[in-house]
Amino acid sequence: MTRSIRCELFVIGSGMAGMAAALFAAGRGINTIQAGMSSELAYASGLLDLMAVHPVRESRIWGDPWAGIDALIRDIPAHPYAHVEKADIRQALDEFMTFLNSAGLPYKADTDHNSRVITSVGTVKPTYCVPGSIWNVVRALQEKQPCLLVDFRGLKGFSARQIKEMLRENWPNLRTARFSFPSHAPELYTEHMARELEKPEICKKLAEKIFPYVEDARVVGLPAVLGITRTEEVVSNMEKFLNVPVFEIPTMPPSVPGMRLKRIFETGLPKLGVKPLLQQKVRYVKSSKSTGDLIFEVGPSDSRTTVCAKGVILASGRFFGKGLHSDRNSVYETIFNLPVHQPDTRSLWHRKDLFDTRGHLISRAGLETDEFLRP
Repeated sequence: MTRSIRCELFVIGSGMAGMAAALFAAGRGINTIQAGMSSELAYASGLLDLMAVHPVRESRIWGDPWAGIDALIRDIPAHPYAHVEKADIRQALDEFMTFLNSAGLPYKADTDHNSRVITSVGTVKPTYCVPGSIWNVVRALQEKQPCLLVDFRGLKGFSARQIKEMLRENWPNLRTARFSFPSHAPELYTEHMARELEKPEICKKLAEKIFPYVEDARVVGLPAVLGITRTEEVVSNMEKFLNVPVFEIPTMPPSVPGMRLKRIFETGLPKLGVKPLLQQKVRYVKSSKSTGDLIFEVGPSDSRTTVCAKGVILASGRFFGKGLHSDRNSVYETIFNLPVHQPDTRSLWHRKDLFDTRGHLISRAGLETDEFLRP
């Protein structure tokens, strides 16, 4: 069975770029359809970067992301940032954050400066837009406030002691404590923990375990498990129980902050008029000889959808998102077979040292665009 639908704009991709493109199009009254396979958003930290490190080889960190963009454009004149006005970038970020805030997932940013947060391995990361549930760490780290870091027995990939040891020089006033999660299980998973903590009785039980260890701490850090659909409520309850501010630390993927973003977009964009074809792959594309429109075949053969669109935004990602694919000889784009900028031979894809500060040339493979970001 095949159905046909028409639109002005077809967005291919359901990651951050695809969701943002659909959001901006809907906000301008453009009739939009969006298609994409399993979203990478569940693997996102939830942090929104703008520009923090350039040149990478020198590990130069920019406190002012806009100055960092200027430096990047001077060094790499063909970089996509060179084709976008700063005012447009600011407007896009404001529009993006406004949507998230109105959907109950607040984000915060220092307009002209990057903020510093901590990661699950104990490094300090500069970023631009920070989820409200993480924001308290920015001031706490800057002021080196006495802090209690919490982890849980059975939660893999997150160690408060490791974070403390890694941050010893940057943040000496750290203490750690490990607890059993109130909902007992031999192994813990962040999504399960987050959903359990949306139950007030579970949140209270956990807070009662933590409270005796707060002592002189002015802030408490936990792995990012404070709810998925009601994060503001869970954070507020935890702060009331502990009587100090709390902050989340993004965990290893899959990430609860990423799941929150995914949920907000998948529920919020249809309310703005975006027609979703999620978990469906674009199989085929051709051009209409009579109208010049693009015609796409989307989805499995037994329930295929034909999409006729006047324009398309390609936001299918790279290898993980399956926008790019490779064989033994080269890298290719998977939908339009567009030419891909890439090293001349496969032997040049990777350097011998995994941690080579120059990076790997395969990481710069992608589509070249004109000043309008057209391939």
